Formats: sequence, structure tokens, C-alpha cells
Amino acid sequence: MRVKVLSRNPDDYVRETKLDLQRVPRNYDPVLHPFEVPREYTRALNATKLERVFAKPFLSSLDGHRDGVNCMSKHPKSLSTVLSGACDGEVKIWNLTKRQCIRTIQAHEGFVRGMCTRFCGTSFFTVGDDKTVKQWKMESPEYGEEEEPIHTILGKTVYTGIDHHWKDAVFATCGHQVDIWDEQRTSPMCSLTWGFDSISSVKFNPVETYLLGSCASDRNIVLYDMRKSTPLKKVILNMRTNTICWNPMEAFIFTAANEDYNLYTFDMRFLESPVMVHMDHVSAVLDVDYSPTGKEFVSASFDKSVRIFPVDKGHSREVYHTKRMQHVITVKWTSDNKYILCGSDEMNIRLWKANASEKLGVLAPREKAAMNYNQKLKEKFQYHPKIRRIAQHRHLPKSIYCQIKEQRIMREARRRKELNRRKHSKPGSMPFVPERKKHIVAVVK
Repeated sequence: MRVKVLSRNPDDYVRETKLDLQRVPRNYDPVLHPFEVPREYTRALNATKLERVFAKPFLSSLDGHRDGVNCMSKHPKSLSTVLSGACDGEVKIWNLTKRQCIRTIQAHEGFVRGMCTRFCGTSFFTVGDDKTVKQWKMESPEYGEEEEPIHTILGKTVYTGIDHHWKDAVFATCGHQVDIWDEQRTSPMCSLTWGFDSISSVKFNPVETYLLGSCASDRNIVLYDMRKSTPLKKVILNMRTNTICWNPMEAFIFTAANEDYNLYTFDMRFLESPVMVHMDHVSAVLDVDYSPTGKEFVSASFDKSVRIFPVDKGHSREVYHTKRMQHVITVKWTSDNKYILCGSDEMNIRLWKANASEKLGVLAPREKAAMNYNQKLKEKFQYHPKIRRIAQHRHLPKSIYCQIKEQRIMREARRRKELNRRKHSKPGSMPFVPERKKHIVAVVK
């Protein structure tokens, strides 16, 4: 005779305290839940609608500059500190927690063209229209002390950009050529040039720190190796590139912000065609910055908007704009991956959430669980037409909306013209050129 004993452990169903939630036993057998998918679909739809309802990305505006904000820099050690340089030569250091300016320096005569912080966070460098490179202390001067730079280097030509090495006491400036400087010397260690046009931006690679890239006004993106003191290779595009930004997680990937309204993500080993063409802006893209995770980047454009792109997608997942915001010149993604800062023509720095509908502050465990569940539901049903339409819909300013419409018509006309030409040409005489290769003129090694 077999006896089957019922075994019950009170820990499985008894609450520890009265404040705990009742433990409900659940049988996950799909036969017992015939309407689970429709129920989940409704939940996903509601979660998507609520996400759009709570999407309020704008946090605050930092005002205090008396001219357009031309460049910004993040503090490598402090999340709450950000530096900004304006077109009147003024540099301000901001505390993001208090949302106020903690220090103002009259750094240059004319524009502040570029700025960068030292990797240890003790000092920062600025370059301006007065042909000088200046190094400043990060701390405010003592009471009664003059506000003076630690070092000043007077150059022969105007410097248009600066970037600091991620590990060594070395920085690079660009203008007439790319100069590599040692912090202790007043003359460059080496000068790199390829072509005769002015160089607008230079950036060190954060992973392979001896690599740097620059973009010039003759439509070139040039890559250099600091160890060889020679240029490696360059790619020539149809239009001028304004700036580049390296992916902080993938050593060979960088994204270029171009005048032809697009952004191009390249693998530096295969410059013949970009990895991805990101199209959504309706005017020249002026700045780009990667998130610390390397999965997304933010771009600033002349069309008065800021867009967030996933690295592997051709279209933006988010667009930010306000009525007052003018041409956005500079943009930064904070090191904690939560916020975006943008500086624009009308003298303001704006602080946005990186995830528009994210709830700030401490989340209760139940809130966190509900949020994760809703996120999974949205991912599961993301391709359903209704959910997709709600998730993708964005209100745009009338000017941007009309320009997008116009460009769509122009693109369609070009496609139709190409089809007609191919139809009335000899077979094989008009090869198909993929979208990625259309914008590349040549690669020179």
C-alpha cells in the first residue's frame, strides 16, 4: 500500500508581517489562462499611452550667459559640475544640483571656440579667437586672489577646437593644423596636417587613447595615430562634417555630424561605407555626443531641435524642442546616463531627461517591478500597429513638420527619376548605389 503525504511549508503562503502583501499561488499553465495574450495586449497598450502622457523631458533652463553658448564640457569626476563657454569669451561653471552658476571667468576676447577638462578634474583648458590656449584651475580663487590662468600659450593662428588625452598630460588643438601639446611646454610636441583647409574639431579616442580624429572644412574626416606622428587615413564626404564623437564602448566606432542633415556612424577600419546613416534632422547637424553606455547618442541641429538616436537605427527615438530654443550649437550627455544638456543661440543651457517619461527620485520596489513588467510588455507588442503608432508619434514645430514633408516629396521625386532613367537605359548601365555609399566621395590611405 502506497501512502502519499501532503507536505506544506508555511513559508510559501504565510505573511511574515501584517504589512506584507498576501502571497497568491499561481498556476502558469497556459491551458488555464486562455485570454492571457489579449489581456497582456491591453496592458501593453495602456502602458504605451501612459508613457506618452508622462513624457515631460524638460527639467530646467540655466540662464546667465550674455551671448550664445558655443561649447560645453563635462567634469570627469563630478556629476553635478558642467562648464560652458560663450560667444563673448565668458566661461561659466555650473552646479546642476542647485541649478545655478558657481563661477564666471572672462577667459578670452571674442568667441570661446573650444574647452575640455583634464582627466583628473583639477583643471580645464579653453581656446578662443584671441589665438591663445589657457589652462585654468577648477577651484575658485581664494578671497582676494586674482582670477588668472595657470598657463597661457600664445599661438600663431586661431584655434578652433581642443581635446585632452584620456590618461596622459597631453592635449590636442586644431585650427590651421592639428597640434599635440605637452602640458609643461609652450611649443607643440608635433604638428599633424593633411590638406590645407582649416580644421574645425579634434577628438581623442577614449578606448585606444593614442588615436585621434579631426574634421576639416574641405569635407574630410582625418584619423591620426599619435605614436607614428602621421595621419592614418581620411574619408571625403559630399558635404562638410562639423564634429565627430567616438563611441566610449567600442574602440573603432565614431559618429560624424554632417552639414547634409545626416549623421554617419563609421567603423574606422572600413571607411568605404558608413555602418549606419542616421536621417531625421531637417538642417545642418552641429554637434553630437555619445551616452556613457555607447548604445545611443544625442545630436544638436540648426533646425532648433535635439534628437536621440540608437546607434543601430537610422531614425531617432526622441526629439526635444521648445518654443524659445533657437539653433542648438552644443550638446552633452551626462556621465550617469540620465540627463542631456544643450546650449543654444539664445544664451540658455537646457537640462533634459534622457528618457522622457522616466520618474525621477527613489522608486519603491513595487513601482520598480511594475515598471519592468510594463517595459517587457511594450517590447513584446512593439510591432503591433496601434501600439507602434502611439509609441512613435511626436508633436513637432510647424517649421520642422513642413520641412520633413517637403524633403519626403523631394526624396520620392529623386527615386522616381532614377527608376525612370533605369527603365529607359541599357540594362546594367545604371548600377544600383546603396544609400550608405551615396554620400562617400573617396577614402585616402
